[in-house]
Amino acid sequence: MYPFAGFTLTDLPWRCRCVGPAGRRELAALARRADAYAIGSRVRFTGARTGQRLAATYASADALVLATRAESYGMVVTEALAHGLPVLATAAGGLPEALGRLPDGRVPGVLVPPDDADALAAALRRWLTDDGHRGALRDAAAERRASLDGWGVTTDRVGRVLEEAAR
Repeated sequence: MYPFAGFTLTDLPWRCRCVGPAGRRELAALARRADAYAIGSRVRFTGARTGQRLAATYASADALVLATRAESYGMVVTEALAHGLPVLATAAGGLPEALGRLPDGRVPGVLVPPDDADALAAALRRWLTDDGHRGALRDAAAERRASLDGWGVTTDRVGRVLEEAAR
């Protein structure tokens, strides 16, 4: 098992942009680890993004990769799906629920066990090399996007729950 799934994928062309909050020290440490595995030129650590910069990041992405050990829900998964992006992630916490299924049973991504870098590497290899698989996941993500509730529906539900709780 490798600490970076990308270590086993160096024979393929790919790039990864890691977006999210982290301190400069943490980002520097991650960059050093990527360099140690000879993938530093392929991986870019941008830190947190919001607004137009985040929207542009989603627009330029091919997929969301989320190799986490724990997630209570996985808002980033629903955000990626809202942008029509397939998801390659661990089956941690609420991620399977956030990823969801289409009425016909298709899943708009691939879930692998947490802490299984080999399974993640295999999922990434298939994504990178199998045009049909990539197309099917993109189609499923686009369909899943259409089935997601908007913020208006979500705020209405939360409002109703809060009203009931206040009684």
